[in-house]
Amino acid sequence: MTLSPSGFSDGFARDHLPPAERWPVLEFTTELLHHPERLNAAVELLDRQAAELGPDRPALRTPGGETWTYGELLRRSCQVAQVLTEDLGLVPGNRVLLRSPNNPWTVAAWLGVLRAGGIAVTTMAALRARELGPIVEKTRPAIALVDHRFLDVVHEVRASAAPEMAVVAYGGDGEDDLTRRAAAKSGGFTAVDTAADDVALFGPTSGTTGTPKITVHFHRDLLSIDNTFGKCTLRLVPDDLVACTAPLAFTFGLGMLVVFTLRAGACALLTESATPAELARLVADHGVTVLATAPTAYRQIAKSGLVHRLSGLRRAVSAGEHIPREVWERLRDEIGLRVVDGIGATELLHIFISASGDEIRPGATGRPVPGFRAAVLGPDGEELGPGEEGRLAVIGPVGCRYLDDDRQADYVVNGWNLTGDTFTRDEDGYFWYRARSDNMIVSAGYNIAGPEVEAAVDTHPDVLESAVVAAPDPERGSVVCAFVVLREGATGDPATARKIQDHVKQQLAPYKYPRRIRFVDALPRNPSGKLQHFKLRRIVAQEEGTP
Repeated sequence: MTLSPSGFSDGFARDHLPPAERWPVLEFTTELLHHPERLNAAVELLDRQAAELGPDRPALRTPGGETWTYGELLRRSCQVAQVLTEDLGLVPGNRVLLRSPNNPWTVAAWLGVLRAGGIAVTTMAALRARELGPIVEKTRPAIALVDHRFLDVVHEVRASAAPEMAVVAYGGDGEDDLTRRAAAKSGGFTAVDTAADDVALFGPTSGTTGTPKITVHFHRDLLSIDNTFGKCTLRLVPDDLVACTAPLAFTFGLGMLVVFTLRAGACALLTESATPAELARLVADHGVTVLATAPTAYRQIAKSGLVHRLSGLRRAVSAGEHIPREVWERLRDEIGLRVVDGIGATELLHIFISASGDEIRPGATGRPVPGFRAAVLGPDGEELGPGEEGRLAVIGPVGCRYLDDDRQADYVVNGWNLTGDTFTRDEDGYFWYRARSDNMIVSAGYNIAGPEVEAAVDTHPDVLESAVVAAPDPERGSVVCAFVVLREGATGDPATARKIQDHVKQQLAPYKYPRRIRFVDALPRNPSGKLQHFKLRRIVAQEEGTP
């Protein structure tokens, strides 16, 4: 793969790309996917809309009543770029860590990083030091822009792994707060002349080992996902108000709230957190027209009798896991809402198989969106026919590139991106989800690496060893279930279970804690001592009455 001349002076990103022979096949099969050699995604996402639709058009809103126009967002993103370059010494190609829940300054910071030629390293505010540390070690950020409420973990990681990383808070009342620094800048900044294939984003993900993988995405990739799923399936219009519960640190949330919304000249409603009931209220109270969330939220909204609050939606998107057919049909039957299902991956940045409107086939995930093609592969890599179960494989304008990681060879095989999902394909080209084919636990739309939770459980003083598997759950799809062997003298009672759960919450993002704990005398192992998770899954399945 031949890359264009870079606009970066710091060559870290390109120096750590996988070898060309390990890249997936990239295809640019529609006119919308033919990008110029030079482009800066921040300019494409924001500047043109501010000029064509007018600077006073709303771009970002919050439930508390705050509104940023396109003109204000443009000015503040330029001011952030000035702070990065003039005050903090950012040079093109440097990495900038972002840690915050969804709010307007996070969007301005993300756009400012790209505008200044930096590489955004997006991370969730919920991550603990043991999760954030490996990300910092792999990406080596020069600067961290952090919501003032979530500084402690960053300072802890900085002290141990990145002493030279500059840390700047925002949203607080400190003299050096990013918002104060930005306000002192002119707002005049010429975006760095980046190549279309310069890196814009490092998106951390976790594999089944819990060790972070860093996905690498170019400036053109951000436009490509809009020119495929965004324009061909989602089809936002300038009058849309878009809400999404996924954090901006997830590429699903970044696409829905920033890339698709800004490119369409629409407005995003940014929520830092919301229960399903609160989400339904926000949709109704604020006039949201497009909603994207996990199936769990739709299920709980339906169970709570709040479906009517979604009646103003013209489009709804479900991703993170497969939406149950009964939930989909209830939304259709009660308010005529045909939820857009889809499958995406951090490695491919966003959704690549989906369907909308009359093209939806209830129960099916959909067909490859224009610009992508997909197949179901057998154990030897052969393409299987209709009705045969196998590994989902995808090729399109974006694809997996891990930052300096041997696991590239596991995800990209013979040019295909292998997502780790089992599917079938029917005669009409619709893909039907069957199961995850790796050890990831998908709970309420979040991917949780079982071994990572095991490592956290095992550090509790009362725990001798543990093993984690998924347990079926009617609300969340699956939950984390931990089988725990206690040290001699420890008591396997509810109080001990709660202590272990609280212990895990202090080490990992709270959504990863084991909601169910089973105390056992020993864990099943094979003759060589390898833990047999499949036996634990069988126990859970038998107790839950699932096949």
